Amino acid sequence: MSQPAPKTARIGYLGFNMAGGDPRAREAFLQGLRELGQLEGRNLVIEYRDAQGKPERFPAAAELVALKVDVIVTTGGTAGAVAAKQATTALPIIFTGVGDPVRDGLVASLAQPGGNVTGLSLAATDLVGKWMELLKQAVPGAARIAFLMKPDAMPDTTRKDYVKAADAAARALGVQLQVVEARGPQEFDRAFSSMTRAHAGGLMVLATPVYENERRRLADLALKNRLPAVFSLPTFVEAGGLMSYGANLPDLFRRTAGYVDKILKGTKPGDLPVEEPTKFDLVINLKTARALGLTMPQSLLGRADQVIE
Repeated sequence: MSQPAPKTARIGYLGFNMAGGDPRAREAFLQGLRELGQLEGRNLVIEYRDAQGKPERFPAAAELVALKVDVIVTTGGTAGAVAAKQATTALPIIFTGVGDPVRDGLVASLAQPGGNVTGLSLAATDLVGKWMELLKQAVPGAARIAFLMKPDAMPDTTRKDYVKAADAAARALGVQLQVVEARGPQEFDRAFSSMTRAHAGGLMVLATPVYENERRRLADLALKNRLPAVFSLPTFVEAGGLMSYGANLPDLFRRTAGYVDKILKGTKPGDLPVEEPTKFDLVINLKTARALGLTMPQSLLGRADQVIE
């Protein structure tokens, strides 16, 4: 007697910039699915929708809802997750790499998300102090450190949390903090002029999907303005930035596949705790360090997970 054909599951994947973004994260997600027996083209169909680098296109999440997918996976930080949540309160949603999902109003708590949304947090607020420490080790003489943020990429409460964390780290290290905001690339030149006028000695950049889209320009502006910069994603360093320290995104995306597998097997998203990163990477670009006239201390180089020559 022949076995019935296995049910084909349908995943909706809401991307931010699949053509211009880092392909390693999505490949890690697909690899994670394969390891769990979820094979695209065999027992799994993935419906892709791409915002093409434009946050205003995230309402494409509604198209995935109309297709009646079994689960929606969102990339693109808070904006992508919020767009999906606005599109459905019924279909399971798994976010990847949201900074603070509780503050951002996506889940009730990390341990018990409730509702139809869960996923993996970047825990980026906790990293602000680490970024500032890295800059002070690389540039001991820096008396003022600028913090570049995209204010409309997060709720106001989350933005205030970042500023509070940065302010506390600055006081602990005896440096002054300069918070600089830029909503998009059209405001970058003004933002860097402000840092230069204030004689900033270093720069922290809080990555957002829009900023990552412009990572080469941000890295170039930091170099042009002689600002040693630390970012939260290694793609910025590969584009010419000095340093990055943050969650390993391929690892987060691979773990996202586990959430998909559990939901397809019947677990409710509200019963799956939000997980935080367990693997962090320090990446240093020595070519950029030389261009800035910096000698990176061996204590930093020895801890680096990757050094770009």
